[in-house]
Amino acid sequence: MNANGYRQAIADYVRANARPPDKFSHQPRLYQLSRQLAEGRSFDDDVLYAAAWMHDLGVFIGHRPEDPAALAAWDMLVYASQKVPPLLQQFGFPAGKIPAVMEVIGTHQPNGKPASFEGMLMRDADMLEQLGAIGILRTVSKVGRDTRFIRFGDALVVLRRNADELPVQLQLASARRVAEKRAAILRAFLESAETERDGIDW
Repeated sequence: MNANGYRQAIADYVRANARPPDKFSHQPRLYQLSRQLAEGRSFDDDVLYAAAWMHDLGVFIGHRPEDPAALAAWDMLVYASQKVPPLLQQFGFPAGKIPAVMEVIGTHQPNGKPASFEGMLMRDADMLEQLGAIGILRTVSKVGRDTRFIRFGDALVVLRRNADELPVQLQLASARRVAEKRAAILRAFLESAETERDGIDW
């Protein structure tokens, strides 16, 4: 299968499995943002594409546990390590690149330590996705449907932590430049939310 074939197969699979459906837009956005952060430096686009599209498989309804106790102990990276390689093989993705894809997925969270440039690109892009207007939308949309976000106050706690902790963890200068504007947008939102709540418990 050619590159267009396995890329389309990956995208079709994620579109069909991304539930709730609003989770789907994160994948193409993350891929494009990761590419932009490279700023002309060379990278393996196949690896970045597959990792960006498949990294969150373990957070989709139907893939993650429904039981709250099991969900609290859920390790989406372990799940991805088991499920993604055979899926990529099924889609016709180059077998020799699958270990590189898994390294990127396995190190994409803030505490990850990517060994590849593709990993750095996606880790930084994924943190940027938690800042700015997109970060606000992605977090607030979880209120009432995610066991971690029962009330608006739960979302605000996470957004404050994102604004305070994520920008300083970015590795790439290109990502730090993008983060300046996004973090400012997020902090302005948080300040307005605190002002408008007028002492009312969220």
